[in-house]
Amino acid sequence: MAYPELPQIVSREEWRVARGELQDKEDAVARARDAVNAERRALPMVEVEEEYVFEGGDGKAGLLDLFRGRRQLVVHHFMFAPEWEAGCRDCAAFLDQVGHLAHLHARDTSFAVVSRAPFTRILPFKARMGWALPWYSSYEDDFNDDFEATLERDGTLVERAGISCFLREGDRVFHTYSTYENHGTNHGYETYGGREASVGRETSATGGVPEGGLGRLGSTVGLLDLTALGAASGMPVRYHDEYDY
Repeated sequence: MAYPELPQIVSREEWRVARGELQDKEDAVARARDAVNAERRALPMVEVEEEYVFEGGDGKAGLLDLFRGRRQLVVHHFMFAPEWEAGCRDCAAFLDQVGHLAHLHARDTSFAVVSRAPFTRILPFKARMGWALPWYSSYEDDFNDDFEATLERDGTLVERAGISCFLREGDRVFHTYSTYENHGTNHGYETYGGREASVGRETSATGGVPEGGLGRLGSTVGLLDLTALGAASGMPVRYHDEYDY
């Protein structure tokens, strides 16, 4: 593994001065991020009228079922084409960072993973990774196409990772936000250096842990910041087995 050059060695006072200068820049970035988050929450939304059919651990499910009764849904478009034997390594690195879903659930938000691979291929890979996250196959419908997680370029199907957010009003579902590839948010989403995975090239879906990309979205707040309702301010953080929801 190649490491970057080590930082300069300075005195404690010189470090404080340099840290203060950087803090000013970090504060400016934080203010800009808060402003962008507010604009994201104010985005218009589109009603989803298509009747998508997914396959998961409990059999067939519609998009409304993926909410599991909660108000919001965050979907991770995990690159896993039907022809592949295993899923994308970078997507896997992201899922390893998502953590316990109780913190999202306590904020009325569900999380689900969706891939085009048949569920019969997803299931053994999910078991191998040791994940308990809800994962669904969209193999039988156009969900990936409609939400641009699978594209056709030069006659070849191309997978790309991303996040899509949905809001529920009763039985009506609305699409509020999506981000893909290098369509960056202030969370540093670069989608693995802008790489995509061609269906015909399984090795294209593999690589190192992303330095930017989804890896920086794996926290509860990072995911909630992408949703229409945003992070619940003032709500205390608890151990994941202490929430009452």
